[in-house]
Amino acid sequence: MERIDKQKIVDSVPQKGFFGQPKGLFTLFFTEFWERFSYYGMRAILVFYMYYEVSEGGLGLDRNVALSIMSVYGALVYMSGVIGGWLADRVFGTSRAVFYGGVFIMLGHIVLSVPGSLTFLFISMGLIVIGTGLLKPNVSSIVGDLYHETDRRRDAGFSIFYMGINLGAFISPLIVGQVQADYGFHWGFALAAVGMFIGLVVFIVTKKGNLGLAGSYVPNPLTPSERRNAIKYSTIAVLVIGGLLAALIPRGLFTINTFIGLVGVFGIAIPTIYFIVMYRSPKTTEIERSRIIAYIPLFIASVMFWAIQEQGATILANYADQRTNLNFLGLELKAAWFQSLNPLFIILLAPMFAWVWVRLGDREPSIPVKFAFGILFAGLSFLVILLPAYFGGPNTLVNPLWLVLSYFIVVLGELSLSPVGLSATTKLAPAAFSAQTMSLWFLSNAAAQGINAQLVRFYSPENEMIYFGVIGGAAIVLSLILFALAPVIKRYMRGIH
Repeated sequence: MERIDKQKIVDSVPQKGFFGQPKGLFTLFFTEFWERFSYYGMRAILVFYMYYEVSEGGLGLDRNVALSIMSVYGALVYMSGVIGGWLADRVFGTSRAVFYGGVFIMLGHIVLSVPGSLTFLFISMGLIVIGTGLLKPNVSSIVGDLYHETDRRRDAGFSIFYMGINLGAFISPLIVGQVQADYGFHWGFALAAVGMFIGLVVFIVTKKGNLGLAGSYVPNPLTPSERRNAIKYSTIAVLVIGGLLAALIPRGLFTINTFIGLVGVFGIAIPTIYFIVMYRSPKTTEIERSRIIAYIPLFIASVMFWAIQEQGATILANYADQRTNLNFLGLELKAAWFQSLNPLFIILLAPMFAWVWVRLGDREPSIPVKFAFGILFAGLSFLVILLPAYFGGPNTLVNPLWLVLSYFIVVLGELSLSPVGLSATTKLAPAAFSAQTMSLWFLSNAAAQGINAQLVRFYSPENEMIYFGVIGGAAIVLSLILFALAPVIKRYMRGIH
């Protein structure tokens, strides 16, 4: 879009009406709140649904296979954002992408709410992966459309929006976890579907009056020839993949384990290709190539961090269900409730971190040092959770405060690394690849979960000290290496602080 068109978009949005912010922020805040409510509510009970016995309302899968599937699911969600962003940029715009994404997500939850087989599970996951890929990156993009580039309210607006994300993620495991315990898994999934339906209603009813032209345009529409080629190659790809699966699955040559392995390979291969293409592109300047080199160790550190943080929804969820004493101070805790700890701690601690960085001024740590602190805390969170087995053995139920402490420590790492990583990505990205570099940042999470799909197979209560110790120790060693390399990385950043 030309600059004048962007100004027209801003002018079309009512600039007051939501805590001093543009009125459209109300629409996007509650759309994202309910989308996160539905997603995190579903995720809080999904792994239990997969490995609980059929007599308990579950699917009866092997526990380690269920943990791997959860990791693959997370990897695909983050990979799909690349496609969702492309479709919004080239085909139908961000507003339609958000709406279509919400519909797919709601349908996915509805499929899960119907008692069914493993086939229903995979259909649901496919729908939610597609929907989240369409909605998640694009709703954030519309927030940016509400503000002029020089509007000082912009950062505050994104902070309010981010609060909506974490409020939805905090509340939903508490409610959905209770509904699942009282009425069964499928009622919990149905509640997630209701949450996404409410989000869609909010978006449809309020967008015309609140969003104006924001999200209504296609930034870089396909030409007729590009559209024909996109349809042709997409059709060929679908037919080839479908044909291969139809031939291989009946013969037992393509199994769940095969798919898990492939996702792990793609999780590493796709970011690697991104780095090579950007570095070798003639559009990348010498200074930008230096910054790409600086970005590589940060990306690796991010993968290490998310590999630990995302196990909060797999290994630690299982730990809460199987290894934790859920009778605490006269309360009957639900395993799903522990999924609310991460967003709760973020809501409480994020303002403190922002205040600390401002107060430090010129003494504020560099980007590589903040990353090093991030993976140091992640490693410590895993070392903490191995201590109960060291003191009491693998067969005793653990005080839930150990799990709370582990979640708390990893959030310290998240607040040291995640917001800084977003900022660093925008600063270090080559001009010709700015949007794609942001996609690359999110692919660090996809790579981490692709790796996790392989790692979680090795977990069991009997070897949990080795499991947590090796992964936590590896993160701490990597953090020390990053601390040592920080001055070198800063030089390669070529003036970026």
